[in-house]
Amino acid sequence: MADKKNSGKIIAQNKKAWHDYFVDEKYEAGIELFGTEVKSIRAGAVNLKDSYCDVKNGELFVIGMHISPYEHGNIFNKDPLRQRRLLMHKREIMKLHGLVAQKGVSLIPLSLYFSGSHVKVEVGLCRGKKLYDKRDSIAKRDADREIDRKMKDRF
Repeated sequence: MADKKNSGKIIAQNKKAWHDYFVDEKYEAGIELFGTEVKSIRAGAVNLKDSYCDVKNGELFVIGMHISPYEHGNIFNKDPLRQRRLLMHKREIMKLHGLVAQKGVSLIPLSLYFSGSHVKVEVGLCRGKKLYDKRDSIAKRDADREIDRKMKDRF
């Protein structure tokens, strides 16, 4: 399970995932990157919006994560949308593969953060929301904001 208490700086979050999916479980995974990609991530040039994870040949990959090319990287820059391998134990990958085989379950990257000097990805096991579920969550969020606003004004 991913534990954000020990994590360092959050680089990017996938807020759209929280809007479109119910997150059942969270997992932490390392990610295989090249040097110029790490430099670009440190600059904050990463987008998780339309990304997802897939298991291929017993390995877990993140697909659609955009890391902008590093400005000073010249020939060492890689393709911004290339598939990147996620680093997890084999038994965790096989467990996730079995869960994703169920209908309506997806692996979605929720956030990207530094844990020490390593870049980590928080992967969520997600189920899709229907339109009425999205409306309910928006109404609940607005009600919570209103309560917080009134409590703040009161004190």
